[in-house]
Amino acid sequence: MPEESRIAIYASIGANVAIAATKFVAAAVSGSSALLAEGLHSSVDASDGLLLLLGQHRSRRPADEAHPFGYGKELYFWTLIVAVVFFAVGGGVSVYEGILRLLHPEPPGDPTWSYVALGVAALFDGTSFTIALRQFRSQVDGMGIIAAMRASKDPSVFTVLLEDTADLSGIAIAFLGVFLGHRLGNPYLDGVATVGVGLVLAVVAVFLIRESKGLLIGEGAREESVERARALAARQPGVLEVRRPLTMYFGPNDVLVAMGIVFDPSLSAAEVAATIERLERELREKFPKVRKVYIEAESLGSRGAGRGARDA
Repeated sequence: MPEESRIAIYASIGANVAIAATKFVAAAVSGSSALLAEGLHSSVDASDGLLLLLGQHRSRRPADEAHPFGYGKELYFWTLIVAVVFFAVGGGVSVYEGILRLLHPEPPGDPTWSYVALGVAALFDGTSFTIALRQFRSQVDGMGIIAAMRASKDPSVFTVLLEDTADLSGIAIAFLGVFLGHRLGNPYLDGVATVGVGLVLAVVAVFLIRESKGLLIGEGAREESVERARALAARQPGVLEVRRPLTMYFGPNDVLVAMGIVFDPSLSAAEVAATIERLERELREKFPKVRKVYIEAESLGSRGAGRGARDA
C-alpha cells in the first residue's frame, strides 16, 4: 500500500481526535447540539481512520490455500464498514439529536466556546483536507475529482478526502446554526443545523457505500486499458484473434488479466509457449498493476489449451 495513503490517514486521525475533544468541551459549555453532533462526527472520523489502517494491514497478507488470490479485497470490505459506520453513527445520530433539539429547544448559551471550537476544527480539518487532496491529485492523472473517485481502485485516500469535505461542510453548517441562533434568538436553528450536519454525512456515506460495493464485488480495469491490453496481444506474431480480456482488481495494485487467444495452427507448441511468455512479460511491463495473467491458447484446429494464472 502506498505510503501516501497512510500519511493521509494518520493526518486525519490526529486531526479528528483533537477536534472531537475540542467540540465536546465546547458543546458542554455552550449547550449546542450542533457542536455535539460535530463532536460525534469527528469521533466517528477518527475511528474510521483506524478501520482503514486495519484494512490496509490485513489486505497485505500473502496468498494462501484458502485465499489463492490473496487478501487484497479486505481493504474494500473495511472501507464498506467505514461507510456504514459513517452513515449510521455519524449521519443517523446527528439527525436524531437534531430532531430531539427541535422537539425540545433550549435557549442558546454563550457562543464564544462554540466559535473557538469551530475555528480549531476548521484549522485541523483544513490541514487534513489539504494533505488528502494533494495525495489524491498525485494519483488521478489530471482527471476531475468526482470522476477520479469513481475510477480509483484505492479507497483509502478518497475516503479520507470525502470525510474531510463532509467535516468542513458540517463546520460551516454548525457555524451558521450557532451564529443565526444567537443573532435571531431562535433556539430552533441549532436543531436545524444539527439535522443539516447529519444529512451531509449521510450523503457522503451513501457515495462511499456505492463505491465500496463496486470494488468489493469485483470491478475491472478501465475500458481504455482493456483495449490497450487486447491490442498488445493482437500484435504478437502468430496471433489470429484475441477474445475480449477479462480483468478484475483484487487490490489497488493487484489486477488479474485473463484472455483467450486464437493462434495460427501452423505454430508449434514451443512457439505458442514462447509467444505467451513474451505477452505476459510485456503486459506486466506496460501495466505495472497486473500481477496475475491467464492466457487460454486456442487454434483453428484445436481449441482449449490453456495456461493457468501466474503471479508476477
